[in-house]
Amino acid sequence: MSGQSQRLNVVPTVTVLGVIKARLIGATRGHALLKKKSDALTVQFRQILKKIVSTKEEMGEFMKTSSFALTEVKYVAGDNIKHTVLENVHTATLRVRSRTENVAGVKLPKFEYFHEGETKNDLTGLARGGQQVQKCREAYVKAIEVLVELASLQTSFLTLDDAIKTTNRRVNALENVVKPRLENTISYIKGELDELEREDFFRLKKIQGYKKRELERQLASAHQFAEDQVAEKMSLQKGISINAAHNLLTEANKKDEDIIF
Repeated sequence: MSGQSQRLNVVPTVTVLGVIKARLIGATRGHALLKKKSDALTVQFRQILKKIVSTKEEMGEFMKTSSFALTEVKYVAGDNIKHTVLENVHTATLRVRSRTENVAGVKLPKFEYFHEGETKNDLTGLARGGQQVQKCREAYVKAIEVLVELASLQTSFLTLDDAIKTTNRRVNALENVVKPRLENTISYIKGELDELEREDFFRLKKIQGYKKRELERQLASAHQFAEDQVAEKMSLQKGISINAAHNLLTEANKKDEDIIF
């Protein structure tokens, strides 16, 4: 991209130069702040990525354990245990709530689980079926807790990913478009102001030369007028022509110059 297209179309004046310099300072500060924000978000992004990997591994273990527990329940109590469990459950004891966490100006959604109420163990004593159901329930509760944590991490991960992309686009725009354009504009204005200053200097020199020539012309005219007056007076006194009087004055001036030098 050429320098002409990289600068703004502005009038090259001192006032505009000050405004462009202030805008360049603001763009530089904004670029530094956005760069720090991008670095902070990237650090948080990597931490969340590590947590997601470890949480997924834990979730695989918990899901495997809970599946085995469900298989043991079906083996001990039979397939009809499902209806018995559903009849004894009225309200959910494990609930999820959401909140937001501010990280470098980015609001990350967070999901938290909490227990509400107490769980009644009404199936104990039925040929160890109740105990197996309780173990299966505990295994699935742990799996749900890990699942909620994973959902929170993945949601924060996606939100951070979008925020980092937006911030990096702004950083690149300031670094590669806005700042070079302002810098080129400042260089253009400085060049134009220097050119105007050179033109003013040349104009002043021409005016001074014209005044000097005019002064020399006026002095020469005054000297010629004075010489004419003296020649006319001499011609009247000596009774000679004006040209002869001029010749005498010229010879007298030459003699004076020879004496001086």
